[in-house]
Amino acid sequence: MENISKYLLFLCCILLLNCKNNNQGDAVYFGGAIITMEDDLPEAQALVVKNGKIIFVGTKEKAQAFIGKRTKQIDLKGKTLLPGFIDAHGHITSRAGMEQAIDLSPSPYGTVNSIPDLQKTLRRTIQQNKLSPTTPILGNGYDDAIMIEHRHPNRQELDAVSTTNPIIVIHASGHASVVNTAMLKWLNIPEDVKDPEGGHYGRDPKTNRLNGKLEENASFAALIKITEMMPKPKQPADGLSQSLKDFVKAQDEWLSYGQTTICDGRSMGVSVGLLKEAAEKNLLKADIIYFPDFDANRKEWESFKPHYMKYEKRLKFGGFKFSDDGSPQGKTAWLTEPYLVPPEGQSAGYKGFPIFSDETLYADLKTIFTNHITAQLHVNGDAAIDQALRVIGKLKEEGIYQPEIRATLIHVQNSRPDHIAKIKAIGVIPSYFSSHVYLWGDWHYQSVFGPKRAAFISPAKSAKDAGIIFTIHHDSPVTPPDLLTGVYAAVNRTTRSGMILGPNERIGIMDALKAITINAAYQYQEEKQKGSLKEGKLADLVILDQNPLTIDPKKLRDINVLETIKEGKTVFIKTK
Repeated sequence: MENISKYLLFLCCILLLNCKNNNQGDAVYFGGAIITMEDDLPEAQALVVKNGKIIFVGTKEKAQAFIGKRTKQIDLKGKTLLPGFIDAHGHITSRAGMEQAIDLSPSPYGTVNSIPDLQKTLRRTIQQNKLSPTTPILGNGYDDAIMIEHRHPNRQELDAVSTTNPIIVIHASGHASVVNTAMLKWLNIPEDVKDPEGGHYGRDPKTNRLNGKLEENASFAALIKITEMMPKPKQPADGLSQSLKDFVKAQDEWLSYGQTTICDGRSMGVSVGLLKEAAEKNLLKADIIYFPDFDANRKEWESFKPHYMKYEKRLKFGGFKFSDDGSPQGKTAWLTEPYLVPPEGQSAGYKGFPIFSDETLYADLKTIFTNHITAQLHVNGDAAIDQALRVIGKLKEEGIYQPEIRATLIHVQNSRPDHIAKIKAIGVIPSYFSSHVYLWGDWHYQSVFGPKRAAFISPAKSAKDAGIIFTIHHDSPVTPPDLLTGVYAAVNRTTRSGMILGPNERIGIMDALKAITINAAYQYQEEKQKGSLKEGKLADLVILDQNPLTIDPKKLRDINVLETIKEGKTVFIKTK
């Protein structure tokens, strides 16, 4: 009996030891603020990670039970730990496609603040790279809202750079571009070209000749054709094409801004193939959710169905994208009231224009909602918002749209107060491009909408007060993939000039942080796996050098991402 008792005691010790080993975490974080985004435990002292998931969130004392010989103990040393940021709407393949483009961004991200600056930058690139006289030139990011002339460059000003190199420069919004005469010839665009549906060719009001400006579908068609006509580079020895290398570089940029889930919000042309190739080659360090443009993929839309809401090597088809209108700062968004100052060549009553008719949008949304597939709808102007709510509202009345589909209205810039109740009733999610307030708020106030309409752009406070779940996005490459500037803008509502634009629409810092974490996870139907620091969720984390809840709100833009962690593994770390 004594031997049996000793054996049972020994067995119990082994079982207890194994139990402790089974609970042993891979890493424990402590020593700084840990902001969870969970209302029942907003902050914690310690967090334990094991096998890529969070297994404990709570006090440092209780975390001791999860610490073993193999547990990495990470002292935050006063830094702040949050859930990894989630990109509710961006365009990573577009950013990758612009890696080889000439950067024409104005301040605060670049230096092209005038048309002469733009010309100088293009000339310098041609000279420094010793480009041949016929090499096509692609520039990206010029912004007439910020350049001192407050207008787009024209065909003649690009001809002054080169009459032989085909040149195209893309507006910061991505919704317009300007080409020179050589590019018009290269693309075979004649002087008497007709406007495509959902697009426009700019013309000189005096001569009626093309002035080089391409808007919406006219610009998109030109860019697709340029991509097809560009010479294909030879396959490199390492097996990674330049496109894949550019994609990896873009992904690293997203990671450096703390994002562990990335969006490709309008996959077109070669984008889907690029994403799938990157996934197959195991190049995805973050989760990527892509939304193919429905109109561009209309014939083969059903081929995406088997992949819906399934991660395959970190890549997930999340629904379809619809671009219902254009850009407010580029003055192509569809409004119900005229622009305060119409763009050149347009009359005083100009209100922008739609991309789709109600009938087309209804038929297309009915197709995907019937298959329980969600959508992101780009709607900037209030007329476009009206159309989306009108069409989705009708589909809801018919029992086709259900709120659990979680369709998302993207940007929702020129929103009106009456939209809030309709958004709530229909059950769609507004995703606000809040950085507009800071970057283009003065332009909206002075030239686009005027004071009253400008004060209600990105109305996050009204959405919160109505009990609406909303998100905040950066729309990169329109801006860098910088979500903290969106948080700053939503909290402060301060423009570049220092004006407070719509003070009643300011929200709290925690609400803004939820908009880029737990709310964004909800938008993507991933709130059970991501978006907050909770036991059982993925260990998607970001470490910041300052606590956004305790610093001066005016300094939110100064916060630095020190480390980004995807499922327990560091995918970005800031070097000095």
